[in-house]
Amino acid sequence: MDAAVEALADQQAELAGLLRDLAEPGWHAATRCAGWDVADVVLHLAQTDDMATASATGRFAEVTAKLAEGWPGAASIDEGAALMVARERGLPTSELLGRWSTGTARLLDALKGIDLSTQVPWVAGDLSARTLATTRLAETWIHSGDVAGALDVELPPTDRLRPIARLAWRTLPYAFASAGRSMAGPVAFHLVAPGGEEWNFVPDEPAATTIFGPASELCAVAARRRGPSSTSLRGDGPDVDDVLALVRTYA
Repeated sequence: MDAAVEALADQQAELAGLLRDLAEPGWHAATRCAGWDVADVVLHLAQTDDMATASATGRFAEVTAKLAEGWPGAASIDEGAALMVARERGLPTSELLGRWSTGTARLLDALKGIDLSTQVPWVAGDLSARTLATTRLAETWIHSGDVAGALDVELPPTDRLRPIARLAWRTLPYAFASAGRSMAGPVAFHLVAPGGEEWNFVPDEPAATTIFGPASELCAVAARRRGPSSTSLRGDGPDVDDVLALVRTYA
């Protein structure tokens, strides 16, 4: 199994462990996603996993049109996602858990059945199926943390952060362009993995800006779950502040 797909499967399993025996009050615990409880977060993951499966199986336009009914008035992708959740909110939690679990299995099957170098559609434009798998890993990791926080459970960082950190590094040009900013030059990440080893993501050309620090903190900043000033991340070069302000792992 491809490393990105395997990491996604492992992340889904970690979240399943939080949800499998969750009592009803836990499903309605508030999360750090404004206005969403645990059930809303799981519904959002189920919906976006359905979109990813459709992307990998040639049905993206059809499935997205159905899921995103009501999006024409949405001002952003985030607002559209909120509309999708609002439209389906209130499913019985047993049904919701079944939907999410079935959807994760379908997504893994779809990713295993496609050449991961194939370009597929996604909300921010075409990308490789491997990158799609990595974006699903990143989002599932983000929301696993949201659920864990709502349930007062601590999830230790793992090596699954490596492809997430690499995604954050690779998509910096997109993040800058989306914000209408220009990069002074290439950026390098020199990160410390949860196990203490180094993860280095470096451009082919000499880096103008370099970011140093724990991979877990970088990924949390890219997920908008921590502010840069609350971390030990540091850097050299002209774009340090902009990199830490703009880095992200989702559209």
